[in-house]
Amino acid sequence: MSTRTQQRLGASSLLLLAIAFIVAVIVSNQLFKGLRLDLTENSLYTLSDGTKRIVRDIDEPINLYFFFSDKATQGVPSLRDYANRVREMLDEFADASRGKLRLSVIDPLPFSEEEDQAAQFGLQDVQLGMTPDPIYLGLAATNSIGDEEVIAFFQPDKEASLEYDIAKLVSTLANPERSVIGLVSGVSMTGQFDPQTQRMQQPWVVYQQARQMFELRDLGTSFEAVPEDVGVLWIVQPKNLSSATQYAIDQFVMRGGKALIFVDPLAAIDAAAAEGMPQGMPPMGQSSNLALLFDGWGITFNDQEVVADAQLALAISSGLGGRPTRHYGYLGVTPESMSENDITTTELSTINAAMAGRLNVPDDSALSFEPLLSSSPNSSTMPASRFTFLPDPSSLQQGFVAGGQPMVLAARITGTLPSAFPDGRPTTTPDTDDTDQDTDDVTQHLMESTESANLIVVADVDMLSDPMWVQVQNFFGQQIANAFASNGAFIVNALENLTGSSDLIAVRSRGSFARPFTKVDELRVDAEARFLETQQRLQQELDETERRLGELESSREDSGSLLLTNEQQAEIDRFIDQRASIRKELRAVQRGLDEDIESLGTVLKVINIGLMPFLLTVGTLLVLWRRRQREAV
Repeated sequence: MSTRTQQRLGASSLLLLAIAFIVAVIVSNQLFKGLRLDLTENSLYTLSDGTKRIVRDIDEPINLYFFFSDKATQGVPSLRDYANRVREMLDEFADASRGKLRLSVIDPLPFSEEEDQAAQFGLQDVQLGMTPDPIYLGLAATNSIGDEEVIAFFQPDKEASLEYDIAKLVSTLANPERSVIGLVSGVSMTGQFDPQTQRMQQPWVVYQQARQMFELRDLGTSFEAVPEDVGVLWIVQPKNLSSATQYAIDQFVMRGGKALIFVDPLAAIDAAAAEGMPQGMPPMGQSSNLALLFDGWGITFNDQEVVADAQLALAISSGLGGRPTRHYGYLGVTPESMSENDITTTELSTINAAMAGRLNVPDDSALSFEPLLSSSPNSSTMPASRFTFLPDPSSLQQGFVAGGQPMVLAARITGTLPSAFPDGRPTTTPDTDDTDQDTDDVTQHLMESTESANLIVVADVDMLSDPMWVQVQNFFGQQIANAFASNGAFIVNALENLTGSSDLIAVRSRGSFARPFTKVDELRVDAEARFLETQQRLQQELDETERRLGELESSREDSGSLLLTNEQQAEIDRFIDQRASIRKELRAVQRGLDEDIESLGTVLKVINIGLMPFLLTVGTLLVLWRRRQREAV
């Protein structure tokens, strides 16, 4: 075969290969339309199973209106990137709903009907310094009966809860009935008469916030059945509950009911009578426990021990006129000691707790035990008696020895729970109402939970009280609450999460789509450390030279002369040379930082632009060569 013929065949092969590639792309687009492959580290573009079940179970269509100021954000690339992230997430929801979610994307231009529509929905417009017009980045949704739900503005710093927020909005519109929460409280959260002021006290702020979002039903502390329409029990400071009441709680959980439980080894808000106590002495407080239920369910809680933490301790007034003192029992739990994966604790700041207890489950427990709030490793437990009648909180530091391991203050507990009443219903008193007894008798006793139980247990009650997290002020007759901690947000998040369906509870917080250049950051930190070390060395040598010059000056006999001695001149010359050398070294360190980053960038470019296409081409040619070899044989 001639050279000319080989060239023609080679050119024809390349042309055919290009045509085949184009045909393959067109065919693959048609065959694999809608097929997606998510290769991101945190599966950012894949909906969780809980979300998929929520959108697939929608009975009536839901309209989604995504308002984004596209034209107004042309010069804000960071916000546009996040808006694309939100849009892609909404597209995933719409695709998974099989037509039940109808997504509309709207650019609310200034003075347009679309802007008026966004304002009517209550979406938030944000004025950025770099744009003359306000910016919208929110979501409004309506269902078939006219209910509305909105996300006023998608904040980029809350990206981890993006999927959950959208899923919650959809779930709320798909199931518009208001959730009923049964309150079982041993302290007066709803307000009571204060004999000292002769006035009614205001309800706790957290109770007022929850009442705005849910239907709260006070069940008291003595009942033998939980109403059927109650989906969640909010149990606070349970003291001396009868066996019949604990049995009702047990069977409620066995039937799939959710519970948010607050117990405490020493609740200062539930103080005993302070008569006869010295002036300024803190009240004693009371403990609470659900020992019968906890023991039966496999939850460990000791109401005689308080978690003391030297790292998270808050400074409080001693009450005796002294300076604020760090109290090892009053803790400010920081985000580093909160769960990163549970939706109830994402995006929260400090949560304050007082004389909290410790939670755990046995090592061989089949339950899933997820810590939500924890102490620092610089913590330990102390007898609760040490915190009663404590005039000087600094005394807690005496004999304190850290255990080296964080202890769980609040946890989510899931899994199959055994009944705490293996022998069935406890015996009731003779004066029990016959009607109620007959109703209870027809209810079948359950030996274990019929579905995976979901409990959030918190070993502190004081965090619910106003002084721990919110300052209430009277403004022209209205109560204005200014929160200085995230206690209220944590509790409302927990109630919201538990009142949702099991599918919504299964939606976890997600990772961020922003992928920082960690290697570049490491190089920069390393170079900055070297730069700082050299800079400190320069400063030390400057100080030493100045000291030496001072000594030379003081040793001169002709101190009034302006002329320098040979030794002084030599010292100054040496310093000037050394200073120039060190400054050169500083510039070299900075230059080295840039060179390291640039060389890393060059390597990445070579890999992405040259190496990967080269390897792909070589692989393709090898496949073709092997195919020809087989055909030749």
